[in-house]
Amino acid sequence: MISPISKAFNLAKKQNRPALLTYTVAGDNTKKKSLEILKSISKHVDICELGFAHNTPIADGGQIQNSAYRAIKSGTKLKDVFKIVKNFKNSKFSKPIILMGYFNMILQYGKNKFLADCKKNGVNGLIVVDLPWPENKKFAKECKKKSICFIQLLSPTTSYNRSKLIIKDSHEMVYYISMLSTTGGKLKVSPAKILSNYEKIKKIKPNKNCVIGFGITEKTISSLKSADGLVVGSAICKEITKSLKNRQNPVTKVDKMVKKLKSKII
Repeated sequence: MISPISKAFNLAKKQNRPALLTYTVAGDNTKKKSLEILKSISKHVDICELGFAHNTPIADGGQIQNSAYRAIKSGTKLKDVFKIVKNFKNSKFSKPIILMGYFNMILQYGKNKFLADCKKNGVNGLIVVDLPWPENKKFAKECKKKSICFIQLLSPTTSYNRSKLIIKDSHEMVYYISMLSTTGGKLKVSPAKILSNYEKIKKIKPNKNCVIGFGITEKTISSLKSADGLVVGSAICKEITKSLKNRQNPVTKVDKMVKKLKSKII
């Protein structure tokens, strides 16, 4: 049976465009508000990535750290993340959900309990930033048993041979990190160079869905639209921060922004 993540990519391909993936942090700036943001932007996006906040995030830049800080401050725990997912998946706005976070939080929660709660609440995929291949092989198999797509990460420094092995072991989606940076960094590499590296990865297994993330904004998104999918995260977190600072509603501001992002890749 085809998974919701694969269905989302197939629909985008039929419409001759990349899939649009957004990243927000569960509980930013309140649990209620983060659910409202998800519901609001889901009409423009294909897949929603939802981060679970960590107090020492190794891969996240300032914008996502601000979102994570607000989520922690609002008292968001992993059990609340699952409640947000459940409410979203039970609503008419439902889209595939990928949870993104760090392995030590999963271990603290209890690995089996975490996967059982992912399955029960409708999580479709999982990105674990600090659990690289091949250390993640066992956990990835456990995810597959629960019909959860474990998403492997590749970067510009991943060797060709290692990329081949990672892609061979990957489920229905691979995430290509566009540049060596934390999230939200300015694009230090030209879009042409990013796409050149990306194409080398695509040639390994052309039918494997591969998305590009890191440094994607309103300014850069259209130049990368030949990819299978594009992930926008820090730019959205920045918009939430800005709207809160200006005492505006982050839901309407983020909705407008994501609608504009979508218009640039159609």
